[in-house]
Parts: sequence; C-alpha cells; structure tokens
Amino acid sequence: MSDTVIRVDNLSKRYVLGKHGHADGLRHVIHDFATAPIRWLKSRNLQPVLTNGIKLPPINQPDTQEFWALKNVSFEVKQGEVMGIIGRNGAGKSTLLKVLSRITEQTEGRVEINGRVASLLEVGTGFHPELTGRENIFLNGAILGMSRMEIKKKFDEIVAFAEVEKFLDTPVKRYSSGMYVRLAFAVAAHLEPEILIVDEVLAVGDAQFQKKCLGKMHDVARGGRTVLFVSHNMAMMKTFCEAIIWLNQGKMFERGLPQDVINRYLQSGTCESQTVMNLKDHPRNQGEGVKLRITQIEWLTGLPLFHSESVKARIEFEAYTDVDEATMGIGFSTLDGVRLLTYETDDPGERINVKRGGRYNTTLEIESLPVPPGYYNLDIGSRSGPMQGVDYLPGCLQIEIAPGKKTQGHQAKGGAGVRLPSHWNWENVTL
Repeated sequence: MSDTVIRVDNLSKRYVLGKHGHADGLRHVIHDFATAPIRWLKSRNLQPVLTNGIKLPPINQPDTQEFWALKNVSFEVKQGEVMGIIGRNGAGKSTLLKVLSRITEQTEGRVEINGRVASLLEVGTGFHPELTGRENIFLNGAILGMSRMEIKKKFDEIVAFAEVEKFLDTPVKRYSSGMYVRLAFAVAAHLEPEILIVDEVLAVGDAQFQKKCLGKMHDVARGGRTVLFVSHNMAMMKTFCEAIIWLNQGKMFERGLPQDVINRYLQSGTCESQTVMNLKDHPRNQGEGVKLRITQIEWLTGLPLFHSESVKARIEFEAYTDVDEATMGIGFSTLDGVRLLTYETDDPGERINVKRGGRYNTTLEIESLPVPPGYYNLDIGSRSGPMQGVDYLPGCLQIEIAPGKKTQGHQAKGGAGVRLPSHWNWENVTL
C-alpha cells in the first residue's frame, strides 16, 4: 500500500475577472447559464431567430479576463511529511491550500487525498460567528467526522491550549482575532486529522503562541500525520519543514530540501518589489479588536531599500472607532524573528487622535537607514497611547536592503527597544 497521502497532478485554477474585477461571481454564473444556448448557436455559425423569423441582435459579451492562480502544479506528499510552501504574495500558495482543503474546486487536473483534513487558512473560516466557542468545537469535530464522544475526550485539551476558558460560552463573533485563531488552531490540531493544513494565519499570534503552535505541529508530525505549512518566516520553515515547494506566478518553480530551496528563493530577488502594497486583508493581530486597520504602505523612495541611505514611506489606515493618541510604527526583523530596529511615533507630540470613519496617512522619513544589507521581515503596527495595540501586522512584508554608497561592513546596533530618529507627517485624507 502506498504511503502517499496527497497526490496533485497538473492542477490548475482559473478565475474569470469581469470588467469590474469580480471573479466567478453569482452574476457571471447566471449570465453564463442564460446565454449558453445562444453561445452554442453562435459556435455553430447559426444566428438565433424568433418564431416570426426576426433575427436576434448579437449579444455584447462583458469584458472579461482570465487569471490562472495555479497552472499545471504536480507533486506528492508522503504520510508524516512536513511540507512547506513558499513564494511571493500572489504566487498561488493560498489558492493551492484552498483547493486541497476542498474550499474551492480546481479548474483542471486531479487531486487525490487519503485522510481526514483539518485546515486553518484565515481568520473567520471554519467557525460559525453566532455560535459560542464551545458549540464551534463540537461543530468542527462533526465536520471532521468525529463522534460526540471523541470530541468530548479532546475538549479539555483544546480549551487549555487555546486559553479561552472565560469566553467559552461567548459567541465567537465577539472574540478578538488572537482569541479566534488560538481556538481555531487548537481545534484543527487536536481533533486528530490525518492531514493538517496551516496558512500564514499563525502570524496573528504572539511569539509565545507561535512557538506553542509549532510544538503542537511537531507532535502532529511525529504521530505520523502530515502537515502542509505556509509562512513568510524562512527561519521557521528551515527548522520545521522536511521539504519545500516554491511557487512562482502559479507554477511550481522548485521542490527540494528547505536549506537549498529557501537560499535560492532569497537570492532570486523574490522579495517584494512593488512600491505600493495593499495590506487591508493581510493576517494581523488586532489586540483589543478592530479599531484601526492599516490598509497600505507605499515606498516613496522605491525598492529595494539601501543601507545608510534615506527612506521615505507612506502608511495609510482607516479608523473603525475613535482612537486617542494613535501611534504608527515599523520594525525591521531578521528572518528568524529577531527585531533589530523600530521606528515609531512614540513621543506625545507625534501621536494623533483619529475619528471613526476617517481615512488617514502618515509619512515616515529616515535620514540614514542603519540596517545592514540583507533580507528582512517588516512589522507594521499601531497603538493607542503607550500600551494598547489596535492593529499589528508582524512579518507582513519581506524586503531586501541592498548595499549603499557608504556600506563598509556596518552592523546595526541595539534591539527592539531602540527607537532611532525619524520624522513623521500625519494627514487626514477625508477632509
């Protein structure tokens, strides 16, 4: 008997984008169904006519564009294997996991999965928002095919891992994103799936929670179960995974040992090169809940950044409620998660009071960037006053810092507590 639990053969996924950018929406489905007979007549060079002999005018087809999120992807995963999937934003990683999780159907190709799959792909999937944490545990277990007795045996272990005892009988729609993900991961990892699929969603947790989750995924793998894992944390991928798949523009670019594939990936210039990055839907840790959402960063001085040279970046955000003394900050961390430097609007005179429904931006100016050449994760976040977090995107971008004109073996000083000089300009763009 083969020990292959996942077999993917020439997998492709196509989205049809309408002229307004909607992909595979209900309107397109209805339109395609209604116009199918006419398209068939036209394909046979026949002109549809009414009963009185009058020909119908040609139908104007909406402007559409095909986008292949995946194209001819093939690979196998063995039982008990820990497989990492890397690639730039838009490379097809999340689409692949959604197809494997049966959330979406492939357009072409075959997918064979032998075993029960538990997925943790994004905050908000898998749970019913109106049900309590307790009810969602049993619901998810039932979806995985477990009996009520089997779920009860794991129930206390799940609750202890998630650390949500006080909120167990509260509807999950009232959970913060951190609480939501803790419970969702605990359910996915403890209800004994043969295959565990985890996307970048773990980035919303703090470092202690991530370490706890990695330990649990190690336990899952040692128990002979299979793990598929997507992350932008390359050090984590090197440590945790046995093999790596590198996706590039929807195609499988390479598969191999983590050290080899990741090194080539980092050296290939696959870090973010777009000067404007949309962050609105990126996984985040929102602390006390949705109060303020960072939506975009624009590198006004271009990418890559250069060591010892000036940097100018604009960060845009929206306020969902009034926030007093809002701050904004960015941090540079090594790929293994060690924070090097932080730039933040931390002085009282640099903070701003924002109003619900307002759209704002702030421009950061750094006179000389001291971070040495290399590849780094960028953390972006906002707080209210000195302590309370209102939005946080850890490791949201992977960027390159190239040697500058003054680079001569310079090393960065200090750590997360070091706030270096910078200048910030606030602007309310909803005047």
